[in-house]
This record gives sequence, structure tokens and C-alpha cells, in this order.
Amino acid sequence: MKRKPISEINAGSMADIAFLLLIFFLVTTTLNVDQGIFTKITQDNPDALDTHKRNVFDISINRNNEILIGGDEVTIAEISQLAQDFIDNGAGKDSKGNPCDWCNGKKSIISSDHPAKAIITIEANREASYETYVKALDKVHLAYNNLRNQLSVKMYGYNFTQLETAYKKNRKQETFDKLEVIKSKYPMLVGNIEIESTMAKK
Repeated sequence: MKRKPISEINAGSMADIAFLLLIFFLVTTTLNVDQGIFTKITQDNPDALDTHKRNVFDISINRNNEILIGGDEVTIAEISQLAQDFIDNGAGKDSKGNPCDWCNGKKSIISSDHPAKAIITIEANREASYETYVKALDKVHLAYNNLRNQLSVKMYGYNFTQLETAYKKNRKQETFDKLEVIKSKYPMLVGNIEIESTMAKK
């Protein structure tokens, strides 16, 4: 019995289909791109900020990931306390002429006048590591959290973190108002600056 000849499969059309599918997926696929962190200085009244040298706390990270504050090299661990001392200095008054009667700082004339005027900037060299920058930013946030917690305990008997947790659960206006009072006394004024590679070298 004669076998029927097996017809060959035309692979040409399959190659065309595969090519079209490849183009389709390349066009429609979205790629996740890592983005850097940019913290904007936030304030209700831009005119209220006093950018006098004593009211600006500059943190510089050079290309070797060394951290400089006021020209002196410091460790990651030291940032939080230094920033806290700067914010809580309380040497003067805010833009409305009110003193910081809740501040416990040394009231140094060469440091910030008031928490509402205390600006912290982070200058990161383009060649600095992302990890060093994030650690420095975390220490600045820790300084604000410590100050807010201390004041919240003094005023309400609960720290700021506990109030935040309570508000997420109960959504009470009273709790929200307490949080706003604490934040108004220690507003977080933190900004980032990317500087040229030649500017942050030690």
C-alpha cells in the first residue's frame, strides 16, 4: 500500500507571526524605572522662611560617601542628634514674633532661631551612593520624630507615633487636631539639592 506523501509545513508564515508578536510586546510593555527621592521643602507661607545661614543646616555627601556638616566630617549615627539640637535650639522667634517656649535647646546665637525657621538641606554628590543618602535622610526624619514624640508626651501623655496610630484607627477629629498642633510646633522643613561633582569634594 502506497503511503501518501506528508505535506511540508510552511514555516514562513509562523516566523512572520512570531516577529509581529515580538514587536507587539515591545511596544506595549512598560518598564519600571527606578526614581530617586526628592523631598520638597513644604511650608504654608513661603515668605515666613528665614534662610539666614544660622537657620540652614547643610548636610553634604561627597563622592567618597563622607558626610560633612559645617565643614566637619560626621558619621551617620551623629546626624540625628546634631539635627535635633539644631531644630530645638530656640534662640529667637518665629515670623510672627513668638518665642519657642517648648524648645529645650541651648539657645545658641549661631544656630536656628525657631523650629519654624530651621531648614535642613541634603546636598548629595552625583557620585555618592544612594544608600548613604537614604540613611542620612532617615536620621533627619528620626530627629523630627524624637522631638515630636517628646513634646507630644509632655502635652498629651502619648507620644506622636501613638497618636498617629490611634488616628488611623479611630479617625477622631480630636486626635487629628493634636497631631496638627505637634506638627505645627516642629514643622519638617527638609529639602534636597544635587550638586556638581566638583562642589562636594572634601
